[in-house]
Amino acid sequence: MSRAEEEFPQPPWYQAAMWTGADLRALLRLFNANGWRVPLASWPGCCIDLAFGMANSTLGALQSIIYRSRIERVEFERDPLFIIGHWRTGTTLLHELLTLDPRHTYPTTYQCFMPCHFLLTERLLKPWTGFALPSNRPPDQMRTAWDSPQEDEFALCNLGVPSPYATIAFPNNPPVFMEYLSLESLSPQERTQWHLAWMRFLKSLQYHKPGRLVLKSPTHTCRLPALLELFPNACFVNMVRHPMTVYLSTVRLWKSLFSTHGYQTPLYLGLNEFVLTTFDQMHRRLETTRELVPPGRLIDVYYENLVDDMVGTMQSIYEQLELDGFSGVERLIQEYVVEHRGYKPNQHHVTSELEAEVYERWRTYYEKYGYSRFAT
Repeated sequence: MSRAEEEFPQPPWYQAAMWTGADLRALLRLFNANGWRVPLASWPGCCIDLAFGMANSTLGALQSIIYRSRIERVEFERDPLFIIGHWRTGTTLLHELLTLDPRHTYPTTYQCFMPCHFLLTERLLKPWTGFALPSNRPPDQMRTAWDSPQEDEFALCNLGVPSPYATIAFPNNPPVFMEYLSLESLSPQERTQWHLAWMRFLKSLQYHKPGRLVLKSPTHTCRLPALLELFPNACFVNMVRHPMTVYLSTVRLWKSLFSTHGYQTPLYLGLNEFVLTTFDQMHRRLETTRELVPPGRLIDVYYENLVDDMVGTMQSIYEQLELDGFSGVERLIQEYVVEHRGYKPNQHHVTSELEAEVYERWRTYYEKYGYSRFAT
């Protein structure tokens, strides 16, 4: 058994995969992109997912009949607050802290994994399906629950919208739908379809629970022009972290996703280069588009500062973005700090050769944010 298999063993048969809530169109898109070359051992799971896909599509159609007109009339109270930044820069931690504010609303794991029909089924299914979730996220052992804040990119993927996350299904193939990372090269029709699907999901969230949306997806780091087109008054928090730690943790993240949600036994061929290239692409895209954001609406937050002083850093975020009402949420943040005091991040082994390569490839990031070459 390989070290990766020891770290990320196959989940039990009853545990939900990310594709369990996908509609049939999304699954067919996945399999078509792979030419239906599914390993024999994965066919039972594929058939189960396809059966769920038909059920999800049926429930989605029923939800549309019942709620469509109401969703279309939804208006956003305020433009969203976006948490951006590369994977493993602390975006999940900040998402959890910002969603402690009762005035905020956000997509949950249930809503993102069951995006077709959550308005119809959440109250019925969520209370007795918690056993289908792992108690902790494989890459970092953070707590998981249906009500935990989640990335809206998962919802897009399960709705059948092309997404780079579709690569997770067949990790031994070249990455797919990478043009949807920035949306820049899409045709007008493709961009319109993406906008409509995403906005329909966001309006469903707003209908479910009014409040200012707090959205977190690393993919949005590349999409400032598209996001501002739809939400010109949005605010952005860009999370940054020491690049060496980000690299090692991101490799571990993709390994965990490929191992637990893929239809292939992952070989991880080209994974290191994929992480290096994608990070550089995301950072450069952010730097060339950040000037589009009005002054005072995009701030950088260091992960290291956040974990050292969560209360003080959160207060600074509220003040810089003029969110107001920090006094009403300060106690909740303090309680979160106490509850998670024992959490320890993963420890990684770093070779001097790898350290030199990451520094050379990501030098502009090191220099912009003032990080030393050597991680502490």
